[in-house]
Amino acid sequence: MPEQGREAEFREFAESRADWLRRVAFLLCSDWHRADDLVQETLTKLYVHWPRMRRVENPDGYARTVLVNTFLAEQRSAWQRWTARHRDRPGAEPPAPPTDLEASLDLRRALAAIPPRQRATLVLRYYHDLSVEQTADALGCSPGNVKSQTSRGLRALRRVLDIRSVTATGRTL
Repeated sequence: MPEQGREAEFREFAESRADWLRRVAFLLCSDWHRADDLVQETLTKLYVHWPRMRRVENPDGYARTVLVNTFLAEQRSAWQRWTARHRDRPGAEPPAPPTDLEASLDLRRALAAIPPRQRATLVLRYYHDLSVEQTADALGCSPGNVKSQTSRGLRALRRVLDIRSVTATGRTL
């Protein structure tokens, strides 16, 4: 395929999926700026491997897998550990203003408090409504691993949400 056609095809794909990828990235990292960075890195990877991407049966699934793997790889990097420790320092940029309902914000905060692999599993299973097998394929692990990560993630999510509700109502355990 001529270079111009390849670029036009990729541009069309990227423009049509950018908002969707950004929402998924935000659910994974809970930060709009980081979500933008994740989407940019994902689109760069997709562009580099565009000929392979064009042969894929489910391009959205492929793009989602690249995004999730980029997020998980970032979580393992030394840079992420350093920025996570320094994120709440005085003078740090405030988070984007909330535009969602209060319950949605509580869920997003709770989701951000659980480990990245469990978070990725829950986002794929419940936000994207993927089956256990599809999630396993996207994460490159076994269905049993998806089931255990889902179970642990839901348990952690419930624990975080319960702690928040106790704190908000002033009740003690």
